[in-house]
Amino acid sequence: MRTIRSDIITATVVSLIEQASFMLPDRTLSVFSSLRDTEIDNRSKAVMDVLLENARIAKDEHLPLCQDCGAAIVFAEIGQDVRIEGALFSEAVDEGIRIAYEKHYLRKSIVSDPLRRKNTGTNTPGFLHCEIAAGESLTLTVYLKGGGSENASNLKMFNPTATEDEIIAYIVNAVTAAGPNPCPPIFLGVGIGGTADVAILNAKKAVLRGPETRHADQYYAALEDEILKRLNETGVGPLGWGGNSTAAGVFIKEAPAHIASLPVALNMNCHSLRYAREVL
Repeated sequence: MRTIRSDIITATVVSLIEQASFMLPDRTLSVFSSLRDTEIDNRSKAVMDVLLENARIAKDEHLPLCQDCGAAIVFAEIGQDVRIEGALFSEAVDEGIRIAYEKHYLRKSIVSDPLRRKNTGTNTPGFLHCEIAAGESLTLTVYLKGGGSENASNLKMFNPTATEDEIIAYIVNAVTAAGPNPCPPIFLGVGIGGTADVAILNAKKAVLRGPETRHADQYYAALEDEILKRLNETGVGPLGWGGNSTAAGVFIKEAPAHIASLPVALNMNCHSLRYAREVL
């Protein structure tokens, strides 16, 4: 049995939020550069230049990548041989969020009630998802999600006889309808299977696989490629200016499903894919 103190968890969350808020990973910047080089529309090339410049300024001047500093979504894989000592785990995570958003002057966007809309003033509570894993390590992934792209989330409960073409058509139509609202080029997470709630959660987990990665199953890898190709033929383009750079990546996470169900969920992440991970 390994003991991890809650103050270590809090400090790790602070560090991960700082990383995610100010620095896009090199692989994300590599995708942007490739999109810029293959973009056919001159206005959209200029937009991609602005996005790359924005990332440079954010890193060099320690400024948020976006004025919407996001909801803090935290995924925790907790080894079954780990014991948390000190504060309640969720409280330790929320304390890290509170400290980070105060320390780094990040916009606080969480309201305490969905209808009465009073800001908590701390960007807490975070949205914590925990899974039990083997071993004695704790993996924390902090994922910052802005409201514009989150509002473009989508779920459709298909008949299990639905074809690939029908699923692709739904995805293309949903992204086209969202237009500039999720701030493309988007990183699209697709959750397929499970129950409705599992599909939605898997759509979020999917984008955390990271830019320039491919699904381990060649069947789903080919499906990702086809969806990406179709999205970049829609003409939406970067920030809705047109061109062939509507999506920067498509990431599928599948799950077993009931014989009568085929949920497909979409997590449209804006061009600023902000997440960071650490293993304790």
